Amino acid sequence: MPPNPTLIAFDTSAAHCAAALLLDDRVVTRVDEMAKGQAEHLMPMLEEMLAAENLTWQHLDGIGVAVGPGNFTGIRISLSAARGLALGLGKPAIGVNGFDARVFGEALPFTATIPAPRDQSYVQEFRAGEATKPVHVASPALPQKSAAELICAVARIAASRLSDKLERPAPLYIRSADAAPPRDPAPVLLP
Repeated sequence: MPPNPTLIAFDTSAAHCAAALLLDDRVVTRVDEMAKGQAEHLMPMLEEMLAAENLTWQHLDGIGVAVGPGNFTGIRISLSAARGLALGLGKPAIGVNGFDARVFGEALPFTATIPAPRDQSYVQEFRAGEATKPVHVASPALPQKSAAELICAVARIAASRLSDKLERPAPLYIRSADAAPPRDPAPVLLP
């Protein structure tokens, strides 16, 4: 890892576009609240953040991306953008899950909760040296950190993993999708 990495991180797994630009030890964050439209909003937002600091994509040492859990489509937006940028720039993309972002900087033991649909939550408990398997529970998530704090944590965690040999970022889903393929047989094409 470079001694003072320059890294951009982003998250669209909830009703926002959140991004953090890590410059040496300084972090610039931006959170735009939005229920939809993240796919069209993300790249111009990132370019604006880079331009505001007189940087280009080539100045980056890596890309951090929040991988969930969260909104299925939102997670896919961020992952697709991170993978495309990593491939095009020849830079590493580092996935950071929401539980790691929530426990970042907290004293252990710590219970990380992430809002899930229908007043439920995803929960993972952290103790010294271990973490439980994430679960989906029927209780609302407790507020812990703001979106700006979380995306800042994603950037810092991703920067700390820059020198690690990692697999490409993959989504973290705790429960199955709400939609399922139809059970009807596929139509038969007639000659």
